[in-house]
Amino acid sequence: MFVVIVNLQVRPDRLDAFLDGIQANARASRQEPGCLRFDVLRSDEDPHRFLLYEIYRDEAAFYTEHRSTPHYAGWRRVAEACVEDHRNTFCRPVSLQGQIT
Repeated sequence: MFVVIVNLQVRPDRLDAFLDGIQANARASRQEPGCLRFDVLRSDEDPHRFLLYEIYRDEAAFYTEHRSTPHYAGWRRVAEACVEDHRNTFCRPVSLQGQIT
C-alpha cells in the first residue's frame, strides 16, 4: 500500500470553490480501482486548513492511474486557483485499523 497525506492551506476568498472541487475529486477518486481510501478533513483551529488522507493499492495506482484521470486534471485547476500552500507526505503503512483491501 501507498499512503499520501496532503496538507493544504486554502485562500479564504476561494473556500467555496475549493470545497466544491475537493468534494468532486474525492467522490471520483473513491471510484478508482486502485484507491482504497480518500478522506478530506478540516482543521478545528483553522477553517482554511485541510488534510487529505489517501491510500492506494501501490505507487502505480497513485502516480500512473490516479494522476492520469480527468477528475485529477480538474482538481489540479481548482488547487492552482484556491490553494496558497501545500505539503505532500508519502508514507508506507506500519499499522492500520481494520482491513483495507
